[in-house]
Amino acid sequence: MSRSGINGNFIDKTFSIVANILLRIIPTTSGEKEAFTYYRDGMSAQSEGNYAEALQNYYEAMRLEIDPYDRSYILYNIGLIHTSNGEHTKALEYYFRALERNPFLPQAFNNMAVICHYGRDLPPYSDRGEQAVQQGYSEIAEAWFDQAAEYWKQAIALTPGNYIEAQNWLKITRRFE
Repeated sequence: MSRSGINGNFIDKTFSIVANILLRIIPTTSGEKEAFTYYRDGMSAQSEGNYAEALQNYYEAMRLEIDPYDRSYILYNIGLIHTSNGEHTKALEYYFRALERNPFLPQAFNNMAVICHYGRDLPPYSDRGEQAVQQGYSEIAEAWFDQAAEYWKQAIALTPGNYIEAQNWLKITRRFE
């Protein structure tokens, strides 16, 4: 049974109804429809915190989806799950892959910046930003902060009114040009 049939969330049910109508109206192949169904079910599972189920659905959607733009959102959501699980290295990999297919995902740049700035799941000597500062590795910290700044600048360039805290940090640290 499709996840949309078992989800009790009003918003998810509404989304599913609208999505099903669109799938009937918009000319798409059966593979594209099936890919979207897996993607939708992945989003539903992810919103409920069922990350293993969400990943299974996203991987199946990736197998079926051929459009690079649509694939970018699937990859981005896989990155979100790895971020939520504290698997920051894997998350970065998926954000990079998403951006290769769609360079206009400010949220991916933002998430990459946050990981570079705060990283928590890393072994010694691969610490990121704040973690490196706490362990006394100021040169390593500066390199990670510089990388975070570059990602935040890209996110801000795409959506100038967003990421106010990042903009303030960039100004305070004199990394904003």
